[in-house]
Amino acid sequence: MIINDAFFQLEDQNQILVQAILASQCYKNYLQAKAQMNACDDVAKLKRNFQAEKEKFERIAAYGEYAPDYRQQQRSVRKSKRALDLNEKVAAFRVAETDFQRLLDDIGQRLANTISSDIKVDAGNPFFETGNHSCKGNCHG
Repeated sequence: MIINDAFFQLEDQNQILVQAILASQCYKNYLQAKAQMNACDDVAKLKRNFQAEKEKFERIAAYGEYAPDYRQQQRSVRKSKRALDLNEKVAAFRVAETDFQRLLDDIGQRLANTISSDIKVDAGNPFFETGNHSCKGNCHG
């Protein structure tokens, strides 16, 4: 890499982009939802319960069907995970997190397309569909 004025201009533009992202409403919504979720006592209790159930199940999971109460423990983990996922604050955080990730994915896709539509962009989401569809789905994941 050659460090010259063009490099410094790119670095400056990168900082402008980062500042715009940090100032975006999408990012603010994400931070607010995260703070509300982390401040909620119910969420903390649900997380502790899920973690405890998960650890109990992991101790017997290697034995599979032969472990006593295997199905009951497995079901208990799923129920505690579902209770956590259905909590209003957790659900709001996940929506805000997905929206923010979509923004970042879109920025990455736009940057790549500015250079060439042939550039493959891994958006981290197998259902990412805003890019070039001429690849028949083989280039995005």
